[in-house]
Amino acid sequence: MPAKLSVNINKYALLRNSRGHNVPDLRWAADVAIAAGAHGITVHPRMDQRHVRFDDVPELAAHLAEHHPDVELNIECEDDPFLLEMVARVRPHQCTLVPVTPGEVTSDHGYDPIADRDRLRAAAEPLQALGVRVSCFVDPDPEAVAAFAGTGTDRVEIYTGPYAWAWGTPEQNAQVRSMRATIANAAAVGLGVNAGHDLDRFNLAGIADQDGLLEVSIGHAQICRALEVGTSQSVRELLTALGW
Repeated sequence: MPAKLSVNINKYALLRNSRGHNVPDLRWAADVAIAAGAHGITVHPRMDQRHVRFDDVPELAAHLAEHHPDVELNIECEDDPFLLEMVARVRPHQCTLVPVTPGEVTSDHGYDPIADRDRLRAAAEPLQALGVRVSCFVDPDPEAVAAFAGTGTDRVEIYTGPYAWAWGTPEQNAQVRSMRATIANAAAVGLGVNAGHDLDRFNLAGIADQDGLLEVSIGHAQICRALEVGTSQSVRELLTALGW
């Protein structure tokens, strides 16, 4: 089965926030993506609330539970106690833990499987006890990824920034080999494998058929393409690229 598509709707929230009202409504954005075939919806609330706000999360979760009970909600967040408590209240299908550096424009690095092992276990175990699947953001390192089996998380989400930026350059083939090896090595130790960051309808071709890849999360490329062809078409193109 091809990897599933979770559409990250953060940029819809960023556009809404720039005007100060509720257009576009995140529930609408989720509805359109789901109608086009998306398997999941991702949001990444940050402490500065620069896109998805804290009050968006339970509202969106309730909307999905009522209208799209088979669609997965993935909440990405750092392991801040306030955010983890919010996730525990909402109980999404999946929580993806993502390290944050103050001032960063976007997520640009993963956890360290050794230095961060205890903090990941401390964050994951209470959520898993509530039935939440826990993933964590990791660097695309085929040699290090297997060590995340010791963190207690169910899955890893591989940071695909370097892979995506290399697409169409002389570094493309090397990055494709590295990504495929990272996916394979994670799967070999029993970790579920997700991937995300700057993936699009073109560069998915390098990893879409890799055994072990379960899910991709795509936001920025999706909304950029939606400016040209609309949300529905942009989602359908990603699904086609994944093999659906």
